[in-house]
Amino acid sequence: MTDVEVTPKPGASPGLPPDMPKVAVITGAGTGIGSAAAVALAQAGYAAVLAGRTLETLETTRAEIESSGGTALSVATDVTDAASVRALFDQAADRFGRIDVLFNNAGMNIPPALPDELALEHWNRVMATNVTGVFLCVREAFSRMRTQSEPGGRIINNGSLSAHVPRPASLAYTASKHAITGITRSVALDGRRFNIACGQIDIGNAATDMAVPMSGGTRQADGSIQPEPLMPVEAVARAVVYMASLPLDANVLHMTVMATAMPFVGRG
Repeated sequence: MTDVEVTPKPGASPGLPPDMPKVAVITGAGTGIGSAAAVALAQAGYAAVLAGRTLETLETTRAEIESSGGTALSVATDVTDAASVRALFDQAADRFGRIDVLFNNAGMNIPPALPDELALEHWNRVMATNVTGVFLCVREAFSRMRTQSEPGGRIINNGSLSAHVPRPASLAYTASKHAITGITRSVALDGRRFNIACGQIDIGNAATDMAVPMSGGTRQADGSIQPEPLMPVEAVARAVVYMASLPLDANVLHMTVMATAMPFVGRG
């Protein structure tokens, strides 16, 4: 008998049957970066588990994936609620058998406020979604990745350019994104012995609903209001796919993807 080499599909799980896709969980998958990343991951061969608060928007993303022959599952999820996050990963594992990638994308911001004008309620809302939500998803993904058949996986956290420098009057959001850097580095360290890689993508001015107003003018460090350029959200999606598709013995610990001409590098 002649041995025949079988080439796995682009998203196939190493060590598993070649027709079994890798499984990616994407939070905040109903709109913006999360939706674009989910579509791109599905196009790369991943089964996409779509998580977000609003089932209707998740179903829109799912329909786009399935119209192109991809596989997706929508799960309405509140990332700030431990039971809801656990149910998300339970459904993903029950449906697909494993978790290979988590894109921790869900996040929120609040209107600009100086430190003495920042309401505790608003601070707590940002921290609950941007920090606690990321932790809860990391905890569930890590638990499954280290105990599943063919252990291992990859966690990608959505940081921000605010993980490096703040915008004016953005204390809560900036603090939350600095916390993401700490989570990323700690999980990257703790994941080594379990074949779990963890990295962070810091994004600047992708053309989402939240960023589009910047093209009309946003406050700069000198107090002026200036328009800022945007980049296509698909550029971010391609970067996420690149990070996800690396073999687990390689990792992008930090990646910055930004609109080329935005005022990030240089004097404020």
